[in-house]
Amino acid sequence: MSAEARPESTLPGTAAETSPDNPWPLQLLSRKLKAHIERAPAAWIECQVIEMNRRGGNAFLTLRDIDDEISLPASVWSTVLDRQRTPLERGSRVVALVKADFWVKTGRLNMSVKDIRPVGLGDLLARIERLRQALAAEGLFAESRKRKLPLLPHRIGLITGRDSDAKKDVLRNAALRWPAVEFDVREVAVQGNTAVSQIIGALRKLDADPHVDVIVMARGGGALEDLLPFSNEDLIRAVAAATTPVVSAIGHEADRPILDDVADLRASTPTDAAKQIVPDVSEELAAVRQARDHLRRSIGRMVDRETDRLHALRSRPVLAAPDTLVDVRADEVARLRQRSHTAVNSAVVRALDQVHHLRAQVRALSPQKTLDRGYAVVQIIGEDQAGHTVVTSPEQVPEDTPLSIRVANGRFRATSAGQAEIAER
Repeated sequence: MSAEARPESTLPGTAAETSPDNPWPLQLLSRKLKAHIERAPAAWIECQVIEMNRRGGNAFLTLRDIDDEISLPASVWSTVLDRQRTPLERGSRVVALVKADFWVKTGRLNMSVKDIRPVGLGDLLARIERLRQALAAEGLFAESRKRKLPLLPHRIGLITGRDSDAKKDVLRNAALRWPAVEFDVREVAVQGNTAVSQIIGALRKLDADPHVDVIVMARGGGALEDLLPFSNEDLIRAVAAATTPVVSAIGHEADRPILDDVADLRASTPTDAAKQIVPDVSEELAAVRQARDHLRRSIGRMVDRETDRLHALRSRPVLAAPDTLVDVRADEVARLRQRSHTAVNSAVVRALDQVHHLRAQVRALSPQKTLDRGYAVVQIIGEDQAGHTVVTSPEQVPEDTPLSIRVANGRFRATSAGQAEIAER
């Protein structure tokens, strides 16, 4: 039995259960695809109409993404188009309510437009402001996130349109201000559906180059629709994530894309960007000359001030006649030496007098003085014929005891006659 003739109850219930021996018939797959697609709800999309062809009661459109090379064919009833106050044209920016339809017989997928509305300037401005407020609430525009531009960048990355006036303005004015400036120019689309992707790609390449010190995004003025890429959320987040300082120079003074808020520096025009990213060499040379003159005057004043101080120091007596201080100290040393000599002599004289006095006292108390007054020292002569024991009592010298008698002028010997009795008077 062929697969077409088999009852549906015997067929696989899901696509995963099919096999070469048990396949689905094509019509079953088509019906299931149609049922699956019809369950998808309608969705509002934002796009651009790049082709439009009316055929009777239908119109066939080609819709393209705003920021990418993606397009989609769609059909719409002419009555839907006729409800528009302003007829749609090729290039119109619209929002459309689309619903996918699948034709079982032909296997074609068709996007049916249920409603379509042009996007006016007011809608675009309101959408930009809502995005601006949402990104500001995240802190992407905070001053603390902004990086300071280098005083003199070595190399400048420039993202601009191909052979644009903005590119010429930046290069010419920067070279006039600082002739040695170097640029790494990346020419990209600055409007249209490919602008965002090209700008982001150029930004990331320049940001990854360690020799690039600052990145400038420059574009001339234009309509609001032309400047929309510079308010794209993906681009804004890419700029916020960059590590190299970014300068926004988009349009004129009145133009305010969101890029101006997230950039580290906002320049009103490309010419103004050139003036802000590099210094003016003539002004810098003038400042150097001014600083040199100021330094010369300051050094001159300091030298004059120190010279006056030296003259004042040299005029002081201690420096005018430096030997005066030495002479004064020499006289003082001489006086102190004389006083010391006199004090030492006086002390020596007093000490000599004291020595003489003590000597006289010692001599007056010596045994010799006693002998000089007529006294004698009597000693008993021992076996060695020398006097040892001093006689202090008559009992010590019985009769015939040999004696040694010392008087003032010498010694002589005697023999004891024994104890004598002396009559008292």
